[in-house]
Amino acid sequence: MKAVFVAGLLLAAAATGAVAQDKRVVVYTAHNSNIIELLQPRFEKETGIKVDLVKAGSGDIIKRVRAEAGSPKADVIWSIGGESLEDNKDLLASYAPKDAAVLNKAYTVSPEWLPYTGIMAVFAVNTKQLKPADYPKSWKDLADPKWKGKISSARADSSGSSFQQLGTVLTAYGDKGWDTYKGILANFALSDSSGAVVRFVNDGEALVGLTLEDNALEYVRNGGNVAIVYPEDGTSTVADGIAMVKGGPNVENGKAFVDWLLSKPVQEILVKEIGRRSVRTDVNAAGLKPMNEIKLVNYDIKAAAANRNAWIATWKKALADR
Repeated sequence: MKAVFVAGLLLAAAATGAVAQDKRVVVYTAHNSNIIELLQPRFEKETGIKVDLVKAGSGDIIKRVRAEAGSPKADVIWSIGGESLEDNKDLLASYAPKDAAVLNKAYTVSPEWLPYTGIMAVFAVNTKQLKPADYPKSWKDLADPKWKGKISSARADSSGSSFQQLGTVLTAYGDKGWDTYKGILANFALSDSSGAVVRFVNDGEALVGLTLEDNALEYVRNGGNVAIVYPEDGTSTVADGIAMVKGGPNVENGKAFVDWLLSKPVQEILVKEIGRRSVRTDVNAAGLKPMNEIKLVNYDIKAAAANRNAWIATWKKALADR
């Protein structure tokens, strides 16, 4: 009887441990800390699932997932550039989310990864040191030698948003794309963190920053020394992505996390409180500049992904030669 009782206790303990282990999801993200701090506690409170989170740059996340491919540790990749996900689809598991029918087809690229938010490349400018007449109006303007050392940008070989900016210039200027971009690159003060770019502009350490719309909008809404410029020669709006990692240890919890992030209430939070553009067709973009007032280039994520390695190699050489 005693042996049976002890065995029962061991089984119960094992079951309890399994339940506890099941109530977690491992997430790798390149998201800004302010967004993580807003959303992670809400998800945990609403679902009872604990998020074990690793924060790193887009490039480092992909390297880590690939290194772990034989024994995956992550369940979900949250908010990295769509080009990176498209270029590494072999690491990802297709998933049709609960609200797939209302996702904007313009942001949908491949079944292996999902659009999470619409992101847009913009200029952030310092309003204390620059007058509106002095703001750069186009990508080409940024190649003027007067901006040397005064433009903050993350590295295109590690930042998804910076790679998008590179791809936007190459798309906008076609055969003259690299010539134009190299002129801009010559003026960069490079940062290892895309999230730091707008802070440098706000604090006056840089006069211009190449960043995402929502990063700049945070400072604008909070009364910072920042204004947003939408380049008149065209910018890009694409989806940053979310994806299930193939063979992840907590598959169902990963799906729950993806479904939650793509739900209407959370997408409304992303628009209203953070300034991202929703990937749902039933969420209003109130408070953001209307798309029909912004010149957009025809940014092709599949082409950008296919050319990623070559573009990064050219970028590194241009950086070394500047």
